[in-house]
Amino acid sequence: MRHFDLVVIGTGSGNSIVDEAFAAWDVAIVEKGVFGGTCLNVGCIPTKMFVHTADLAAGPASAARFGVDASLDGVRWTDVRDRIFGRVDPIAEGGRRWRESGSANTTVFSGTARFTGPKTLDTGAGETITADRFVIAAGSRPVVPDVPGLAETGFHTSDTVMRLDRLPRRMVILGSGFVATEFAHVFSSFGVEVTLVARSGALLRAEDDAVSARFTELASAKWDVRLDRRAVRAERVDGVARLHLEGPDGPEVVEAEELLVAVGRQPNTDLLDVAATGVALNDKGRVAVDEFQRTSVEGIYALGDISSDYQLKHVANHEAKVVRHNLLNPDAPVASDHRFVPSAVFSSPQIASVGLTERDAVAKGVSYVSVEQPYASIAYGWAMEDTTGFVKLLADPVTGQLLGAHVIGPQAPTVVQPLIQAMSFGLDARSMAKGQYWIHPGMPEVVENALLALPLKDQR
Repeated sequence: MRHFDLVVIGTGSGNSIVDEAFAAWDVAIVEKGVFGGTCLNVGCIPTKMFVHTADLAAGPASAARFGVDASLDGVRWTDVRDRIFGRVDPIAEGGRRWRESGSANTTVFSGTARFTGPKTLDTGAGETITADRFVIAAGSRPVVPDVPGLAETGFHTSDTVMRLDRLPRRMVILGSGFVATEFAHVFSSFGVEVTLVARSGALLRAEDDAVSARFTELASAKWDVRLDRRAVRAERVDGVARLHLEGPDGPEVVEAEELLVAVGRQPNTDLLDVAATGVALNDKGRVAVDEFQRTSVEGIYALGDISSDYQLKHVANHEAKVVRHNLLNPDAPVASDHRFVPSAVFSSPQIASVGLTERDAVAKGVSYVSVEQPYASIAYGWAMEDTTGFVKLLADPVTGQLLGAHVIGPQAPTVVQPLIQAMSFGLDARSMAKGQYWIHPGMPEVVENALLALPLKDQR
């Protein structure tokens, strides 16, 4: 068996670890699919390119209230699709070519890897290898729920739905999280009739309750949203997918030409059989790591979706930097910083959040004050005629330190960024609001007003 200094499994964020600092190392990289991981190929990058296009397609429908008469002539689906993947696919292929030919000390194996013993890996490419150090960065894949008849009916996941040959007239989306709601926005903006089936009583339940409730209200006005439904059976009749549901009013059926399953993602730990090398899993089936991204086996690290609760590309990138440092400096390791991890939902309206929700604060017994500041309270909100967006802040009532920030409305991921910065560097609400200029009339004024409205004990 060939022996390496380092083996990296997965070419998402893990691929960024090996650079010129590893020139003296004998490195193997193992990838079961295309290079670039979830984000590049089936996640954040192509989906946001679809979202931007969907925003453009949705624009004419809201133009009349501004005195602009506009209409959508149509969406050239194949042109939209091919523009996006015409850019993404060459990047993935170029990454593979660069790794295969760009470095004499790096060997690429193409296959579904599986551990067969302590620090021993079947590459899935006809060769078993060993190494002193491993980085497990093999990501996750969509969950397929156990619904009778689903496999026979045929369905899409986020891995396949963006490459449809044609737009359907109707689409049923099973799920209520960020993947489901982003694709609901994309396809409905392109003229598809969307039915969204949620197991719970609200959409985006991981968000703050006020945000989840507002989004559910707005989504229900645009899409056919079925809450508190359980999928009990699927079938395809005359080319139409039929999903049988149980709900508050008894059994019902929803149907469409295409069915999208978007109920979550699962780590690829089972494909890798990490237990065979002694690596422990946590109660969620992910690789268990400490603050230095070390697993239970010395010399084996893990990062990204396969080990992280956050399932976010920016978290995986941060963890990859930590692993890189710790591989090169094992006697002076650095820890990952997961204190203030932001997230965003690129649906319509957009959502962004960081820190504690009000639900979290209550459950943890954290003392807090909160405020909700509407977009409609600022001049730019008037310009957009936005009557539904708001910024919600939670802060320590004495120190003014921000505990959580939640935004629903136009450009929410941009609006929340200065709040992430304030939390990360310990800037209190009053200092943030009063210690700098805020451009008028700009969208960040909603943040300024929210900060000033917090009912802190020190009202100076």
